[in-house]
Amino acid sequence: MQFTSFDFLVFFPVVVLLFYLMPRRLRQLWLLLASYYFYMGWNAKYALLILASTIITYLCAVLMDRVGIQDGSRRTCRWILAAGIVSNLAILVFFKYFYFLHDTFAALFSVFGVQIRAPRLEILLPVGISFYTFQALGYVIDVYRGTVKAEKNFVRYALFVSFFPQLVAGPIERSGNLLGQLEKISDKKLSEGPWSFEKATRGMLLILWGFFMKMVIADRAAVLVNQVFGIYYMFSGVALTLAIVLFAVQIYCDFASYSVIAMGAAKVLGIDLMTNFEAPFFSRSIGEFWRRWHVSLSSWFRDYLYIPLGGGRCSKPRKYLNNMVTFVVSGLWHGASWNYVVWGAIQGLYIVIGDLTRPLKAKCTSFFHVRVKTFGYQFFQGLCTFFLFVLSLVFFRADTVKDAVYYIQRMFTTFDVWSLFDESVYYLGLDKKEMGILWAGILLLILVDACYARKRVLFDTVVKSQCLAVQYVIVAVLLVMVIVFGVYGEGYDASQFIYFQF
Repeated sequence: MQFTSFDFLVFFPVVVLLFYLMPRRLRQLWLLLASYYFYMGWNAKYALLILASTIITYLCAVLMDRVGIQDGSRRTCRWILAAGIVSNLAILVFFKYFYFLHDTFAALFSVFGVQIRAPRLEILLPVGISFYTFQALGYVIDVYRGTVKAEKNFVRYALFVSFFPQLVAGPIERSGNLLGQLEKISDKKLSEGPWSFEKATRGMLLILWGFFMKMVIADRAAVLVNQVFGIYYMFSGVALTLAIVLFAVQIYCDFASYSVIAMGAAKVLGIDLMTNFEAPFFSRSIGEFWRRWHVSLSSWFRDYLYIPLGGGRCSKPRKYLNNMVTFVVSGLWHGASWNYVVWGAIQGLYIVIGDLTRPLKAKCTSFFHVRVKTFGYQFFQGLCTFFLFVLSLVFFRADTVKDAVYYIQRMFTTFDVWSLFDESVYYLGLDKKEMGILWAGILLLILVDACYARKRVLFDTVVKSQCLAVQYVIVAVLLVMVIVFGVYGEGYDASQFIYFQF
């Protein structure tokens, strides 16, 4: 079930209405049933995979808790943890990486004259498997570390793994944040219910803003991006540059919109999810960018991979190796293809090169008396960061590494400045009107993100800080833009979010 589908527009109000009408003791169970129904809208059989991951990690946590209480055997707990991690990753690897690994090993062994052929199985990638697997693994690792207690209530834990607003595309929540809130929704000791008019209106504002980002900006940009990338070898540098810049906007609005809608839907139910995007395009370095982009995943890799590898508390060569491993794995997480691996490696190289050149940059700014706190210098840093990230996205969007290299080559060798003025850009899938709507939407996005970058406030807070009349105007304008200028039409897939494939 898609957030921007008619089904969800019926499903969500029904879930919320019954949630607040029913007795407290039934609310967790109701949300669990609703979450499984939500997921089964894609493929009912794959709900068994979530259930399997839930049961495995639940039992692992309970067993570690009992072993720790009885004899404090750390070694036994390590074996239990290992069993939970391996079994969950085995499911993930089979469904997501089976043919990638098969083809890689087949190509490797073919060099030595050995042929490896596996039967072609009908393996469909379960929607959101990477997200809920990482969320469950984070929980069981936290229990092993002692940062959270094992959850004994199976319904509550199952709801934690499958909570429908963030089930298929994040944010990847931590047990310390979400489990406690899920417990409160059925707490009979609370004198007041979880309903809050303030939270509900803020949640609806976030949902509306998410719809705007997805349907007005992301899906409109996708029209041009898909057309250019489909036959990129026929276009010159201007079209290729415009396409990859708009792809950066598309993927940001596409993924951030899902996270914002998830936050809004959860807030209506009285639950606060973490902020997953913190105005990343206002970053002034790649390191800062990854602290702002997909925060839940970046912090997951930091806490459960980078730091266990040694983090930055080791020799510089080892630190750089840890960075490279983390980003390569992050790239592979995004997709079973070598272009994603290369994309992840590029991010790691950016971090390593940035750290190596930091003393040189400090000397240069000091020698030339550059005032690093001025707007001009910080804008230049942001522009360079954006350019580096956009350039790396060619590998993310292209079908193969070879295509990505050729795309970049054409970008720089066939750049015809005149095509900026001959209106040829209006023949790339978007006419003047559509392009104008897109740029207007991007301008509004920049203003909202600028508010967050400057004051650390989300869209709902920005709107709520205005007088009531202005609030109504903002809501009305966004509603009209979503209804009138939302991307619909022949071949339009009810807003399939890009990150569903991960």
